[in-house]
Amino acid sequence: MLSVRMQRDQGIGPLVLLLVVGGYVVSGTESSDYSEAVVLPDSFPSAPAEPLPEFLLEPEDAFIVKNRPVQLRCQASPATQIYFKCNGEWVNQNDHVTRESLDQITGLVLREVDISVSRTQVEELFGLEDYWCQCVAWSSAGTTKSNRAYVRIAYLRKNFEQEPLGREVRLEQEVLLQCRPPEGMPVAEVDWLKNEDAIDPSQDSNFLITIDHDLIIKQARLSDTANYTCVARNVVAKRRSSTATLIVYVSGGWSSWTEWSECNARCGRGWQRRTRSCTNPAPLNGGAFCEGLPFQRVTCTTLCPDKKISIEHASHPLAPGTGVAVYAGLVGAVLLCVILVLCVGVLAYRRRCRHLHGDITDSSSALTAAFHPGNYKPPRQDNTHPLHPSAPPDLTATAGAFRSPLFSLQQGVNDSPHKIPMTTSPLLDPLPSLKIKVYNASTLSSLELPADMCLGDGEILSLKSVGTMGRERDYHSHTLSREPGLSTSATLGNLGGRLTIPNTGVSLLVPPGTIPQGKFYEMYLIINKWDKTTLPSEGSQTVLSPVVSCGPSGMLLNRPVVLTLPHCAQLDTPTPDWTLTLKTQTHQGAWEEVLTVGEETLSSPCYLQLEEECCHVLMEQLGTYGLVGQSCPPQPACKRLQLALFAPRAPCLSLDYSLRIYCIHDTPHAFKEVLDLERSLGGVLLEDPKPLLFKDSYHNLRLSIHDIPHTHWRSKLLAKYQEIPFYHIWSGSQRPLHCTFSLERGSLAVSQLTCKICVRQVEGEGQIFQLHTDIQETLPPHSPLPSGGTCLPSSQVGPYAFRLPDSIRQKICASLDAPSARGCDWRLLARSLGFDRYLNYFATKPSPTGVLLDLWEACHQADADLVSLATALEEMGKSEVLVVMTTDGDC
Repeated sequence: MLSVRMQRDQGIGPLVLLLVVGGYVVSGTESSDYSEAVVLPDSFPSAPAEPLPEFLLEPEDAFIVKNRPVQLRCQASPATQIYFKCNGEWVNQNDHVTRESLDQITGLVLREVDISVSRTQVEELFGLEDYWCQCVAWSSAGTTKSNRAYVRIAYLRKNFEQEPLGREVRLEQEVLLQCRPPEGMPVAEVDWLKNEDAIDPSQDSNFLITIDHDLIIKQARLSDTANYTCVARNVVAKRRSSTATLIVYVSGGWSSWTEWSECNARCGRGWQRRTRSCTNPAPLNGGAFCEGLPFQRVTCTTLCPDKKISIEHASHPLAPGTGVAVYAGLVGAVLLCVILVLCVGVLAYRRRCRHLHGDITDSSSALTAAFHPGNYKPPRQDNTHPLHPSAPPDLTATAGAFRSPLFSLQQGVNDSPHKIPMTTSPLLDPLPSLKIKVYNASTLSSLELPADMCLGDGEILSLKSVGTMGRERDYHSHTLSREPGLSTSATLGNLGGRLTIPNTGVSLLVPPGTIPQGKFYEMYLIINKWDKTTLPSEGSQTVLSPVVSCGPSGMLLNRPVVLTLPHCAQLDTPTPDWTLTLKTQTHQGAWEEVLTVGEETLSSPCYLQLEEECCHVLMEQLGTYGLVGQSCPPQPACKRLQLALFAPRAPCLSLDYSLRIYCIHDTPHAFKEVLDLERSLGGVLLEDPKPLLFKDSYHNLRLSIHDIPHTHWRSKLLAKYQEIPFYHIWSGSQRPLHCTFSLERGSLAVSQLTCKICVRQVEGEGQIFQLHTDIQETLPPHSPLPSGGTCLPSSQVGPYAFRLPDSIRQKICASLDAPSARGCDWRLLARSLGFDRYLNYFATKPSPTGVLLDLWEACHQADADLVSLATALEEMGKSEVLVVMTTDGDC
């Protein structure tokens, strides 16, 4: 065996030649010197194999803008070939553009390939999957695939899903401007402009742009009064929303009072005056002017110098002529007083005689309305002596408070039911000190009437407008419209009463003793129409109840009243899904938070008792209120909705026929509103409304019609279904929401219609209407009374408004108000009745038991079963109270 090997010793010596012959090694160098022989191995390793291709550049997602094709590129090494595969098919070799180069570092070949994808190729793809491409590279070791690159056609719709709305907000109020950009591919980026300048939250921390593209102004400043625009852009186009004008207003505030001026009289009685100005701050941008008067005036007395001298020097004789002047002045003053007294006496006598010489309206209905509300009758229209002829007629019930014994007025068999001969009747003589105070709902002004003035019903009611001239009227008297079916009113006094708007679930309970003794107020209760009021919801909050105003606002109450509101929150879940907030509206129209359920403190002005379908609010300040809510993470909340199906009233004389489906809150008021609307349109309810739970999931409500007999009917709807956007339903800002399915029958002879209408929330619950009707058959209107809408009288005055007699109420309060060491007091009653969510509210009241009983009256206004109260007292061991209830009550 012969082999030759060359070796350089440690890389620096001469080249060594190794000659191996038969197992012996002979070494040599380029010189003539010889060194020691080295033994070599019998075999040597082979060259390494070529690796798999590695992609240095992979194709990326691309968008086709208009008709411009896109380029996809990939690069791999080492690679002998690279080809594109699009949607599972190889791209033609001629469509590839290939370039080769040598990597200077590794010495390997780099191969790069491009292809072009046109709009036509993408549009011709059939199926739901997007158009995609990927590279496949080969080497001697195998193949490697790149990631997929998707090619989509870019677009941007023209219309925004939600545009910002202009608002007027008070200084330092949080502001939310909502924006939902148009649908687009790729998804549009959103910017906000303030007077055409871009808003950068990193430069101004008072601005915040949410992940949903909403703009939040944390505290509105005067400098934030501007025009705001939402701008959406992607690779295709840029869209601008309509401009929203934000006005930040400042309501005026009074400055400090100035010092009192000097008395304007140099001698005797005069006036002192002080002023203030509405400049702290001054009203700006339409803010409200300061309430109240800019000045105050008080009486003052200055000692007269002459009198002072006469007292110090009484023993000195008067100067000549001075005594005559003094005596003449005194005589003149006495004569003037006598004349005034005679005039007043004559006027009073003539006024008394004028009322006693003729028949007058039965005033007993006004004086005894609190005891005999069933005998109330409207005032006479032929009264010849009205105190205020311009006052409008008032048909509300009246009540009185009396300070002396009351005698019933008995009529003869043949007497007129509307007249009582008063010329010889002494029946009112036992009331010499009677005074009646009538309070106006707008100004809270009062008028005291002397007992010798015999007034009829019409005259008493006319006095309500006294004192209103020249004074600023109550804010709500201008802004609230009392429409039929949405309002009620009554004149209430110390005996209290109840106001109820029939078939709406809205009521106001005024307990006895709430209004001070001897005073009367014209109280009102109004449901604000949705198109005429600002809603209390903000951000992700949703309106859950009607917005209700009760008044007069600003009146002083001796104890809380109870306002009952229906709501549509779903509350039967095992865990709390809602954060519920009661809000009130200020005189400037802004909404303020009153309390959040579960977060009450001792400073909370109200107490809210929550039931499944309504809530009861104990409050001592009348005004405008509404209940709002939002989901409490992690579970989404649900609203209770009703689906109501309406159709034209039979017989139908046209080939066209329409079906309307309303999506409304599950409250009596919302359903009554739709019934009234359809009644005005000539529609009829086809069947009972169906319930639907609508989840806070951002999914729309989808409506579709099926199984139409196409031989006789056809649908004019081109799309397969209709949708009501989620935000329109969840916000509660648009009422009432509905969809219409327009149908056409083949001829007038066709009268039978059968179909199926499906309504469901996408990825949520749904309902199906199975319709089978004869459009020519006249049926009685189908108008079921909604839950909680029992028709109660619109107003009840005095004891008849309450289920619990006053004698029983007083004995229960006397037994339970005092704290008991065993805990058997009002606190145990609250737990038994389910009113113990926040006991500190009741503990701050003079009579906690009385407030609990007021709340019980409001919660049981429909049934008012005394058995439930008696059962609670029996469990407490209050046998003495049960005896009283059995004797005086009817349980």
